[in-house]
Amino acid sequence: MSDLRVLTGPEVEQHGNRDSCWIIVHEHPGGSKIILKYAGKDATEAYEPIHPPDAITTNLPVDKHLGAIDTSTVVKVVKEVTEAEKQRQALMDARPPLDNIINMHDFEVVAKAVLPEKAWAYYSSASDDEITIRENRLAYQRVWFRPRILRDVSSVDWSTTILGQKSSLPVYISATALGKLGHPDGELCLTRAAAKQGVIQMIATLASCSFDDIIDAAAPGQTFFLQLYVNRDREITRKYVQHAERRGVKGLFITVDAPQLGRREKDMRMKFVDDGAGAKVQENQKDVKKDQGVARAISSFIDPSLSWKDIPWFKSITKMPIVLKGIATAEDAILAYEAGAQGIVLSNHGGRQLDTARSGLEVLLEVVVALRQRGYFPNPNFEIYVDGGVRRASDVLKALALGAKAVGVGRPFLYAFCAYGQEGVEKAIQIFRDEFEMNMRLLGAKSLSDLEPEMVDASALTQHVVMVPQDNLYQNTYQPLAVAQFRSTKL
Repeated sequence: MSDLRVLTGPEVEQHGNRDSCWIIVHEHPGGSKIILKYAGKDATEAYEPIHPPDAITTNLPVDKHLGAIDTSTVVKVVKEVTEAEKQRQALMDARPPLDNIINMHDFEVVAKAVLPEKAWAYYSSASDDEITIRENRLAYQRVWFRPRILRDVSSVDWSTTILGQKSSLPVYISATALGKLGHPDGELCLTRAAAKQGVIQMIATLASCSFDDIIDAAAPGQTFFLQLYVNRDREITRKYVQHAERRGVKGLFITVDAPQLGRREKDMRMKFVDDGAGAKVQENQKDVKKDQGVARAISSFIDPSLSWKDIPWFKSITKMPIVLKGIATAEDAILAYEAGAQGIVLSNHGGRQLDTARSGLEVLLEVVVALRQRGYFPNPNFEIYVDGGVRRASDVLKALALGAKAVGVGRPFLYAFCAYGQEGVEKAIQIFRDEFEMNMRLLGAKSLSDLEPEMVDASALTQHVVMVPQDNLYQNTYQPLAVAQFRSTKL
């Protein structure tokens, strides 16, 4: 780029049509319609929330890089501030002080109020009738504690290791996509907070920030895992995985429950988020559906042919521990162990894939039994994780007592940084820490190794019609699905 000429704004404006289309951008915004919308103009603001910053340099041929721009000659695109945006900014200014946030539900309430409508729809949506996303939460409330008393709990320790890596909590930050839809710094909020708090971050394939930007923002010795959607082009996947390993990532979590993304109707009702709603991994790909919400727009590169026969190939291209993310039955847990995986995540993708799939917590019961019967569990070289529905440290302790090594938490940390940035994530981790201290003392567990199945009563977990007290905080934050609306302008 240093050898290319410097362009001026008026020069670029002369190329503002389909036949000769130049745009100014930190990177291009993606999609022909959005490119033409910004033809001859500066499109940076439309691009940055939804693309990693290296998408152009990675994917666009060098001969398409026309040169640098003399910014003093550029007429900026005037962004119209809508009434909705003014209201959103007013709500941002009126947020509760962070000191007033005392649980994960509080973050969700604030995020729902301050996020743009389309961002909230993408983050909060789940598949079909959203039965599973609600069941994920309710499952934990069908498990009851059996606390032990008169144990010395003057000092309690909730630190652990996950895939052999030290963690200050038995919780890792699970992968969530497109962080910049909710905060300008996107996933970097998670990275910086995780570094300060000693928590492991799982980097999402579909992060808004580039993989290298996240790694570059890390503290010395900070631990990362990588969540992988497998690309139809396996060479792209191979390069991505091996690059991650070279940069020090400590675990590869392959998503195995998404041969196709589920119908997330809250997101779909937003229709077309923008032609820019894409991911780095699908730059230059044709036939990307962008009229069915963000999820469909960013997922068309995922390979539906992924199968058990591919696991040996993954083992051949990396020395990172391989964890299969999205196991939903004991049968597949056994196959994962026998295929040589180092771990599994019992997950239904946050309720975003197959609706009425069971919660990871419920699946944990049958998985532990099946693995024990075959002598596969417990095994220091094979770990079980659970994600979905966790809002309290007490939820985590229930999963650990039933056999999980650690628990993944996604949306609560996402909502924390959407509402309050890095400080929000740090506060969320501190809330977990405070709850661990209290709950472990009340449960009679001095360390996580003291947790055992006898400390919980999970007899009602598999009963899907059980009367329990309503979780008012969850019900007050859950947004019910909507139905098709009449066009008010026609009435």
